[in-house]
Amino acid sequence: MMKSTLSAVAIAAAFAAPAFADSHDMDIVDIAAGNEAFSTLVAAVTAAGLVDTLKGDGPFTVFAPTDDAFAALPEGTVEALLDDIPTLTAILTYHVVPGAVMSGDLSDGMMAETVNGQSVTIGVGDTVTVDGATVIQADIEASNGVIHVIDSVILPE
Repeated sequence: MMKSTLSAVAIAAAFAAPAFADSHDMDIVDIAAGNEAFSTLVAAVTAAGLVDTLKGDGPFTVFAPTDDAFAALPEGTVEALLDDIPTLTAILTYHVVPGAVMSGDLSDGMMAETVNGQSVTIGVGDTVTVDGATVIQADIEASNGVIHVIDSVILPE
């Protein structure tokens, strides 16, 4: 079972890797904007006025929810957040940690303070999780940090 799970992860990573090829010369926003799986995230970052910040020097670690992660929120949530910029900003900055934190730097039970001031809990086991969201692709290096793709939107308390 574990061997087939690792094989599936390796195959998925091989297919996903070309979408992020040569990303070292691109910043976090450019990488996200260049991948259609992040269209909702890019729209939210733009609406919240965080583009210039995430294009800044950093480094930043972004736990980036996919469009599917946003789609899994209750109906109308994304639209409501786009009309409530302070709440949207709080949620988006909860997905960002100062510094470049690579997957090899993570440990089970680790707490990482986010840009919004609250901390996320990292779980390391069969999978890596961030406040319960599973990391589905790790260590996408950008010129100003790193992106870890997650399968759900994490929410601050």
